[in-house]
Amino acid sequence: MGIRNQTQVVEFVFLGFSGIPNGHVYLFLAFLAIYLVTVLGNLMILILIQLDSSLHSPMYYFLSHLSCLDIFTSSVTVPKIVVNLLQQQQTISYNECMAQMFFLISFMGAEGGLLAIMAYDRYAAICKPLHYSHLINTKVCTILAVATWIWGFLDSALHTALSTRLDFCGVNQLHHIFCDLPPLMKVACNNAYINELALHISGIFVGGGPFLFIIFSYVFILSSILNIRSTTGKSKAFSTCASHLTVVFIYYGNALLNYQRPSTGYSLATGTLASTMYCIITPMLNPIIYSLRNKEVNGALKKVVESWRKCQHSPSIK
Repeated sequence: MGIRNQTQVVEFVFLGFSGIPNGHVYLFLAFLAIYLVTVLGNLMILILIQLDSSLHSPMYYFLSHLSCLDIFTSSVTVPKIVVNLLQQQQTISYNECMAQMFFLISFMGAEGGLLAIMAYDRYAAICKPLHYSHLINTKVCTILAVATWIWGFLDSALHTALSTRLDFCGVNQLHHIFCDLPPLMKVACNNAYINELALHISGIFVGGGPFLFIIFSYVFILSSILNIRSTTGKSKAFSTCASHLTVVFIYYGNALLNYQRPSTGYSLATGTLASTMYCIITPMLNPIIYSLRNKEVNGALKKVVESWRKCQHSPSIK
């Protein structure tokens, strides 16, 4: 069936920007800016974690994986969008479309699992502080991080395999700006019931499972925080969780809008906006949230800036 599909549809045409015929230059600049902010912001997080020894902890080890996932997610979609806008030709080949969808679902699925692991790390640190070094050690961190990546790739492999079985009957216009499951199912001419069923089941286990784990973790975390007598201790505990919770709500809120909907009955503008928020804006917001709301990351950034200023103003040795 995969070979048959390729003979029927060689490439897809994106219609997501069809309603803005004269604004491609502005869209090009906007998406280029989003991509640069995403990559530079997440690279900043990665560099700070490497340079500052105070950030060499499990919490920031997982944050470094989150930053990698955000860079990869953005790189799967935005460069192609930017090139298409520059060339004023909104197309993608069938094979590129399948590859783009595979890696996009892989990275976004892995991010959901990683957010659950970060919640477990906060639970262990706040609720089980005496056992923290045993519950979260180097070996455990590595196993959990690798498991999230495998989790995402396995989920994506299922959806991509099912998508290659879809017939498009010559219809190659996608109501979107990149390849994703909902727009592909929408234009398929054969029954996409199995694909939609797999998407909903995956949403329950791959998406809902980690989300419920996060909720239960924070129930225990909140209970432990409320039992802390010191106001300073409570404030510190809340601050370590605030950034993570913000990212969780943004990620799962956008994921629900993007994937847990029928393949028919939603507008082009709604579908494009939901997917853009989920796959393009979310990776850009994560480093901003962690750099603005996390005191330790802020402190590490200030130290790096101060060190750089001292180097600039120190007299050169002749």
